[in-house]
Amino acid sequence: MEKKLENENKELVLFENRKIRRQQYNNEWYYSIVDVIEILTNSERPRKYWDDLKRKLENEGFFELSEKIGRLKMVARDGKNRLTDCANRETIFRIIQSVPSPNAEPFKLWFAKLAEERIQEVIDPALAIERARKTYLDKGYSEEWTNARIKGIPIRTELTDEWIKRGVATPKEFAILTDEISLGTFGITTNQHKNIKNLDKKQNLRDNMSPLELALTTLAEVTTTELHRTNDSQGLKELKTDAHDGGEIAAITRKNIEQKIGKKVVTNENALDFTSRKEIETK
Repeated sequence: MEKKLENENKELVLFENRKIRRQQYNNEWYYSIVDVIEILTNSERPRKYWDDLKRKLENEGFFELSEKIGRLKMVARDGKNRLTDCANRETIFRIIQSVPSPNAEPFKLWFAKLAEERIQEVIDPALAIERARKTYLDKGYSEEWTNARIKGIPIRTELTDEWIKRGVATPKEFAILTDEISLGTFGITTNQHKNIKNLDKKQNLRDNMSPLELALTTLAEVTTTELHRTNDSQGLKELKTDAHDGGEIAAITRKNIEQKIGKKVVTNENALDFTSRKEIETK
């Protein structure tokens, strides 16, 4: 539904051939709410419509609305930069659900379909794996890459479950342990790994790893899980030791591979390389 303009203007996107202004803020895109409202309602006074809807949402209990709305300077129709109410994609979707317009119905039906799919995946987790597999293949990843990526998902989940059971409670602690595995396996942190691949903070590192990088990460994580259970490790300090040891065991395999193939396993290749390669091979 949304696509970039042909001239790659990063401040605009097209929706149903109508322009929506956007701007990056805190490493994610924020979209002009008034532009979205105008498209969905065909209102001649979209700002007034948004003001009324904002009050309605607040009355309905969307108390955090003010925290989710940002006022960013965007180029108005008169060519001047003016403060404009903006929101990230998640909040835009929440607002769309409250718009009583036929143009919003496709979105609402899509949301309902997604909700049903997620409920079914909770009942049968294998459905989530299959959905992820199809998504990666649709994006143009090869079968080899997709198989390596999918195999790592339950391994990672099992590892994080162990961390929770053994005292890990905050995102920072998860990041520390993940970095420890990365340091042991590749000799670099996850942020350093992202920098090598020219990724920003919001991009998923694993979606940009090669099959070899993914396989070694999976080996390190499954080994770390077994070390936790064998050692009955508790608390961040003990878990961190296991994480580094699990990474170092995977590093032995990495070094053997590098010796045989004559080059480093970690490269600057990312998703663009992996998806385009498949397209080239199938032509």
